[in-house]
Amino acid sequence: MNLMTAGVPGSRCVGSVVKRSRVNHRHRLSRRGLLPASFLMLALIAAAVPARQLVWRTRAQPAAGISAIEFSRLVRDLSEDGGYFRSDNFTSNETSYLHVVEKLRELGATGGAYIGVGPEQNFTYIAKVRPRIAFIIDIRRQAVIQHLMFKAIFHLASTRAQYISLLLSRPLTKDKAPAADAPVNEILGLFNKAAADDLAYAANLTAIRKTIREDFQVRLSEADQTSLEYVYKSFRDEGLDIAYRMEGMRGGWFPNMKELIEQPDQHGKLGNFLASKDDFEFVRDLHRRNLVIPVVGDFAGNKALAAIGDYLRKSGFTVTAFYTSNVEQYLFQNGVFRGFAENVRKLPTNDKSLFIRAVPNTRFSHPAQLPGHRTTTLLQQMSVFLHDFDEGRYQSYTDLVMTHYIAAENSR
Repeated sequence: MNLMTAGVPGSRCVGSVVKRSRVNHRHRLSRRGLLPASFLMLALIAAAVPARQLVWRTRAQPAAGISAIEFSRLVRDLSEDGGYFRSDNFTSNETSYLHVVEKLRELGATGGAYIGVGPEQNFTYIAKVRPRIAFIIDIRRQAVIQHLMFKAIFHLASTRAQYISLLLSRPLTKDKAPAADAPVNEILGLFNKAAADDLAYAANLTAIRKTIREDFQVRLSEADQTSLEYVYKSFRDEGLDIAYRMEGMRGGWFPNMKELIEQPDQHGKLGNFLASKDDFEFVRDLHRRNLVIPVVGDFAGNKALAAIGDYLRKSGFTVTAFYTSNVEQYLFQNGVFRGFAENVRKLPTNDKSLFIRAVPNTRFSHPAQLPGHRTTTLLQQMSVFLHDFDEGRYQSYTDLVMTHYIAAENSR
């Protein structure tokens, strides 16, 4: 799972569905809710697009996005002080993340605003929901720096192959560069055995840092720069084998980046944002218009979520989907779940607004669990969540994930 405050092998549970939207046996729902061939070319690209030019463009076309200055202000002003969690979420660790994609489509989860937690899995949900704006909220400052790194790479890379090349510091040569619409397995094959290039790494890191500072207008403290180097170096060193990492554990237990990209849904269909040229280009376009905004915040904190809700309401957005991974598990453990529920109440939602949750199968066997997955992915209508919370139905994390969940198709 993508764990922000949530970190631990997780599982996504899938709720039951009655034809179009089965409901579990405990309660019946009553409402509906570059990189170019060489590192040198990358450096030239970064130098060729000055920050002032990008800011001018966004100001000249406000309907197309927000300016770099406004993006930077939101990152800064909506954020809380950073907190601690015992994992490096370089990637997700949830293999069941695609199981609810059809159900999201069936329930009309499209457009509006998206909120999520954790690393790259958000990009797949963004590609499927197609929101007009997205916020990624994480308790760790390092996670926000990682998302700024991702954003810089989206700005510098125009294709999926260039994106992976830049992310992993493994340059592509012109004779090996695949077509923009090449199958993702072909693209991954180019990088599977490729060695990292130290010169490319150094040039890329310089270009990424420059893009964040100048094009995004985000100041990087000394600690931020250390975090950026640590994260980017980890992708260089581990390549496609990079995975979610907990303190004291490394390798083997969690799915790696390649496995997550190649993970099919329950019908055998690929769905990662890097598996589709169109999905990649949608996410890239949203980033280039400064509409994927990372924020430091605690789900139960007194600022970030409420501030995001205030911004969305004033801007005329309604939350379409809120991906929480298994963060709520830790909110219950820390005795602060009520604070989260009250923050949810401050978000602009309607009867179609949905939670996307990941439930760890290592914790217990969920009725919606699918074989072969350590996580179970579930949906829940946010209006139902608030009603059930007010009714006192959530005394534990188990109560939360077993009550009024909406399951993926083909769940048991």
